[in-house]
Amino acid sequence: MNCDERINEILNKCMSEKGIEFWNGLKANIPSVWERPASSSGKYHLNEDGHVHSINEHTLEMLHAATKLIRMFGVSEKTEESDIILLSVLLHDSLKYGKEPHNKPHTDNKHDQLIGDVVKNNRQFFMQFYSEQQINILEESVRYHSGRWSTDLKGTGKEFNSRNFTFQTLTLHILDMLSTNNCLRTPTNGTGVLNG
Repeated sequence: MNCDERINEILNKCMSEKGIEFWNGLKANIPSVWERPASSSGKYHLNEDGHVHSINEHTLEMLHAATKLIRMFGVSEKTEESDIILLSVLLHDSLKYGKEPHNKPHTDNKHDQLIGDVVKNNRQFFMQFYSEQQINILEESVRYHSGRWSTDLKGTGKEFNSRNFTFQTLTLHILDMLSTNNCLRTPTNGTGVLNG
């Protein structure tokens, strides 16, 4: 089973029908960067054999872990609350190579700000599916998914901690850091092929 199939399997199990419909509409309008390296420098997102994960592989790892954690917060599968968490994972690196990624050799170090601005600027469309509070959570999560290194945090004097940010934002950042540092695993069948 490849990454796309495994991601779709996770979404079908854990997202509401509305969430899947929303994601499919969004994905059609996002630059196709899923097979590009999650680290253009090759310093991060390395597995044991030195392979740099693709954005798709990185996203899959985070989705897999997120679905195991959401119960910890009292969030049930196939609810709007689980949709927002999973959408934040799906979107967080979707503009990693910028809005116009055509053959850009390097990742955009302001990709957190770019995707946060997309959510903010398309708020009215997003609110056809989710509440204003849920969209606020989604925007905050993707905008600050880089934690203390987030573009929009610099110069604000605001600390990245549990007093200033939602649990969804903190969770996304933690999952991102764990995946970046090869601390998450997605089950395989021993040959590197993802389990179904």
